[in-house]
Amino acid sequence: MTMTKSTSRHVATLSGQPRFDGPMGSITHVDAGDLPIMRGLSIRGLRLAPNGVREPHWHANAHELGYCLRGEALITIAANHAQRESFVVGQGEMFFVPSGAMHSIENIGSEPAEFVLAFSHEHPEDFGLKAAFGAMSNAVLGNTYDLPSAAFEDFDRQQADLEIVAVQGHTLVEGQARHVNAYKYRVEATPPQIDFPAGTAHTTKAALWPALRDIAMFSVRITDRGAREPHWHPETAEMGYVAAGTARMTILDPDGKIDTYTVTQGDVYFIPPAYPHHIENIGAGTFHALIFFDQVSPGDVGYRSLINVFPRSVLAQSFGIAEDQLPHFPFTEIDPLLVPRTNPIDPVI
Repeated sequence: MTMTKSTSRHVATLSGQPRFDGPMGSITHVDAGDLPIMRGLSIRGLRLAPNGVREPHWHANAHELGYCLRGEALITIAANHAQRESFVVGQGEMFFVPSGAMHSIENIGSEPAEFVLAFSHEHPEDFGLKAAFGAMSNAVLGNTYDLPSAAFEDFDRQQADLEIVAVQGHTLVEGQARHVNAYKYRVEATPPQIDFPAGTAHTTKAALWPALRDIAMFSVRITDRGAREPHWHPETAEMGYVAAGTARMTILDPDGKIDTYTVTQGDVYFIPPAYPHHIENIGAGTFHALIFFDQVSPGDVGYRSLINVFPRSVLAQSFGIAEDQLPHFPFTEIDPLLVPRTNPIDPVI
């Protein structure tokens, strides 16, 4: 059965109505409330105007993995035992924030900055700096800082967190903020770990980025003559964000339903662990997807290599045909992941 993205339980859009929208920026969400099938992952889109800052905050139940689509921002993290990290990220660079670590994202450029933020939970829990201070009495705050309680009388305890605020004046960026940092990764600046005429993949896994926990990402580009071979990920869910282009996906659900749909820029899809699926570029240019996983080292089972695991007699019986009717499958020791399209595109419905 063919389904469109508007009716598929696997697809939503990150280009919809923001949950927060203000003069200095906006935040859009796709979580389990939008896609009930989601487990262990969710995603947000963050847009910051110049001098806009995502207020210091933390996530009680989720690690955060961010990818900069455009612009330049200063990431500041306050973690365990007064640990402080501060570094700049630009287009094509990533950052990681452990669960519970307070952090801010500040646009330090002259143009808007945009981020895709992935989380290791389907419903991330947020705490903001303003609300955290507002929960404590003036006396408690005064005792904390060796100050009289009157020092905190002007704090606004009624208004909710603003989430995105404006920074007055020019932020001083320390020279070391542009150096290497354990929580920053220049994913697009390194040679792709997978490089074929059909496409490329830059990967962020624990082996390459040791700071990661419970989440990883592949930046995958598929040419207009390529496809991601049919495959599945044992014990690993997949969540993708379409950064550019148009592709068609097919997913087989456990009830036997075949869900086929197209995805375009701004769309988000989610595939539970071990569901077989396929991605094919059906547009005129390169298809680019940010593909997130709920493991630091995602596994992969591809159709191309698995066919060599079983005797042809077993395959013939499974497919219900005579052994001499089986195609002559090429021997493949390691899956290529990305394959060239040698046949015409199936009709796009």
